[in-house]
Amino acid sequence: MSALTVDHGPDNGRGWDELVRAWEELDPPEGWKAEIIEGLITLSPAPANKHNIIAGKLQRSLYTVISEDWGVYQTLAVSVPSRSGLFIPDLVVAPEAALIELAESEYCIPAAAASLVVEITSKSSLRHDRVSKPAAYAHAGAPLYLLVDGWAQGGPTITLYGEPKGDVYRTLQAGKFGDGIRLPEPFDLVIDTGVFPAP
Repeated sequence: MSALTVDHGPDNGRGWDELVRAWEELDPPEGWKAEIIEGLITLSPAPANKHNIIAGKLQRSLYTVISEDWGVYQTLAVSVPSRSGLFIPDLVVAPEAALIELAESEYCIPAAAASLVVEITSKSSLRHDRVSKPAAYAHAGAPLYLLVDGWAQGGPTITLYGEPKGDVYRTLQAGKFGDGIRLPEPFDLVIDTGVFPAP
């Protein structure tokens, strides 16, 4: 993972809008993902195949329980300007209307408009997926955050967070690959993590 530093502090008269504009104008290499994390534009390489398999299985499961006017997106950016963050989660579940009515630009929606945000860790994204991003998503009021952590110390884990308060989520359920994780309403879905490949 690499970072492009863009000075957006109050001393130079620039702000969030200019940082987002720089992000929008960035042309990352094919397959790379550009995000704004803690005020820095950060580039991440394309995820590994096992990462993509997990995302695909989750996406397929989620489509069985959401209505036709909702979507499961793999390239939708969500913004948390108050935390200097603009992220592209591995999956975002949101009503299609949020992409039109609540869109902050043609590329992103406010994180609070997402019903579920999913991050699948990569070796290069561990700190951000475990610390920076959940704090930002909670701060923004995203109701559910699902962390699929194939790099957890005791073996691959999956944790569902909810009930955000300030910068903190409450752990609703946690388990290892092989355990079922139940997503509450509006999903009412048990995710079969036994089908996830370990990294």
